[in-house]
Amino acid sequence: MQVQTPLQTPSSNRFYLVGSLAFFLLVVTVLLGLYLGTETRRQFGEIEASWAHSNGDVGQKGVWISSIRGYMGYGGIIHNFKNYVLRRDESYVERAEEQLRQFGGVVELYLSHTTDERERQALFALKDTIDEYAMNFAVAREAVRLRLTIAEVDKLVRVDDRAAEQALADLEKVWTDARTLSTRRTFAAVYQGRALIGIGFVSIVALVLAAGAIGVMLFIMFTDMGTTLKRLSRELTARRDAEASEKRLASVVEQSPTTIVITDTSAHILYANRRFRELTGWEESEIKGQTPKFLQSGDTSTDTYDELRRALAAGQDWHGIFRNRKKDGSTYWAETRILPLMGPDGTVQNFIGIGEDITERRQAREQVARAQKLEAVGLLAGGIAHDFNNVLTTIVGAAHLAAMDAPKDSDLAGEIEQIEIAAKRAQSLVHGLLSFARREPGQAQPVNLCGVVQEVARLLRASLPPTVRIDVCGAMDKVMVLGDHTHLHQIVMNLGRNAAEAIGAGDGLIRIRARTAGATPEGLADRPDGWISLTIQDNGPGMSSETRARLFDPFFTTKPLGKGSGLGLVVVAGLVEEMGGRIEVHSAPGEGARFVIHLPGTSLAEAEGTLPGDASPAPRGSERILVVDDETEIAATWRRMLMRLGYRVEAYTSPRVAAEKLAADPGRIDLLVTDMVMPEITGEALANQARALRPDLPVIICTGYSPGAIQVDGPAPEILPKPVDPSHLAHRIRAALDGDKS
Repeated sequence: MQVQTPLQTPSSNRFYLVGSLAFFLLVVTVLLGLYLGTETRRQFGEIEASWAHSNGDVGQKGVWISSIRGYMGYGGIIHNFKNYVLRRDESYVERAEEQLRQFGGVVELYLSHTTDERERQALFALKDTIDEYAMNFAVAREAVRLRLTIAEVDKLVRVDDRAAEQALADLEKVWTDARTLSTRRTFAAVYQGRALIGIGFVSIVALVLAAGAIGVMLFIMFTDMGTTLKRLSRELTARRDAEASEKRLASVVEQSPTTIVITDTSAHILYANRRFRELTGWEESEIKGQTPKFLQSGDTSTDTYDELRRALAAGQDWHGIFRNRKKDGSTYWAETRILPLMGPDGTVQNFIGIGEDITERRQAREQVARAQKLEAVGLLAGGIAHDFNNVLTTIVGAAHLAAMDAPKDSDLAGEIEQIEIAAKRAQSLVHGLLSFARREPGQAQPVNLCGVVQEVARLLRASLPPTVRIDVCGAMDKVMVLGDHTHLHQIVMNLGRNAAEAIGAGDGLIRIRARTAGATPEGLADRPDGWISLTIQDNGPGMSSETRARLFDPFFTTKPLGKGSGLGLVVVAGLVEEMGGRIEVHSAPGEGARFVIHLPGTSLAEAEGTLPGDASPAPRGSERILVVDDETEIAATWRRMLMRLGYRVEAYTSPRVAAEKLAADPGRIDLLVTDMVMPEITGEALANQARALRPDLPVIICTGYSPGAIQVDGPAPEILPKPVDPSHLAHRIRAALDGDKS
């Protein structure tokens, strides 16, 4: 509410008049004092400057002119020259030479301290005359040596020095004029100072009178002020009582912990309290006159707004939850109640909306649900990983053996390749589940990201319709990252498959690129080896903002029932985070999707022998290998594969029987290949028993799920994750037998 301004009265007019006059006199007094002080200071400065000029520059020049006149007059240079010509005494020459040096010094000093053209011309004329006498000394001395007469010598050395006399006179006149001017300047400053003193005395009297006038005016002013204040006090007391209840109500509304908005019947905002402004970030001037539409985030259905309008039109309250938009573009959840405010005649005059911010409460509930989903995934992954990897190991091994017998480029070879692709996709899913549950940490090492992309592209092309094209970085490109090869394979495969499924059966393009980031991505720390950006982009239908917001939630999927687990992108995000990177998503409806993954780069060379499925032919051998796995299919598959490569193989499904056979003749076995998780005896325990008999026996342990570090006595065993690629297994067996641990 606004307080009414009291009407103007004669006393208040007199108050303003007296105050204005007092202020005017005060300003005049201050300005006069400033003027007198400034002028007095200036006159003293003028006196000081004129005195310094008279006793400094002018005084010094007087000394120099006096010295020059001495050198030109009796006993000076010219006088000594003429005495030498008449008397031919060398002492005159010596005195003259000394005076010439002194004269030259005085003239040079004078010239260095003056810029007056008349003085300089006079000095040069004097110098020219003296220089002529100086040169004639040599002539005179030669004439004396030749014993010429005085008249003859005088004729040879005669100098016209009238110009020098005139120059000396001009020099003295300039000096005299300057001294006269300096004296006049000093007297003028003194006279003006006397005038200022007179003005000062008059000003003091005027100031005393002004002070008295100001005192009288102030007395009148304060008297009127007291009268006015008493009257205003009575008026304010009356108004304060009338406004107390209204202010208390306004304070309660303004300081309420809930948001309060009042609108007219057309939904235009008339008032919004402080909590609303702080929560949304909008200023009061930006809110007034607006309708609440500027809060809409697009996440509330039109049916909700229709229900709201129907309830208010019927004079009823409405209660619901909105996801509103803040000024900075972020959103918040508000539990809102909207009520119609009725007038005395029963008609709706305003609407009031009361809201409570429940964002943190809702996020906490969502985080609990997410944690429960994560726990469920972890239990699921730990339960199925071992058995599922054993099944995949059998499938991959059998497909490899079949591929060795299938004619190249035949239909049978193509079908076998499809089996391998499906098995590797299943392998990626299991690895993803284990990594997502944090039960299978990756091993960070230098990996050529373009090589991984090429490998995944080959698998994808074999399973995609011909209408979907894949454009990837060149086979010769080399972009090194620090990460786990298997996890990188899972990331590219997952995102590539998602892009292909988003495109569907129509024409489409998937573009995969790896490049060095020009600068450190926002939110990541600087690294000496920089960052690498992996971009996977498609021209599919794109995603809405709601889909993007839930993209990495466990079990969230936009695919039809039975077509997706809702874990693929969750696994990708977990793997990227484990490698110390970050994933970004850019998409909009109709504009496709672009995933940008920032991974740590490295300047190290790619480690050899770490890639699953080496492209080179499987090496052969003739050594005796002991294979132990509780799964009959795996033991049989590995036995057939290794025998095809020339090895002599003993395969057992019982680790206890295998241990007994090994104890009977330890020197008969050249290599032990064992599963990790087996009944009766674990692979770790079996390896330790073998090492107790043969400390130098090479050991390879294959595991579908490793709960922790494996401790084996002696040299560290080779650890291979299931399902093991047969070609990779063959290379690692050959390396173990040859003693190569690269």
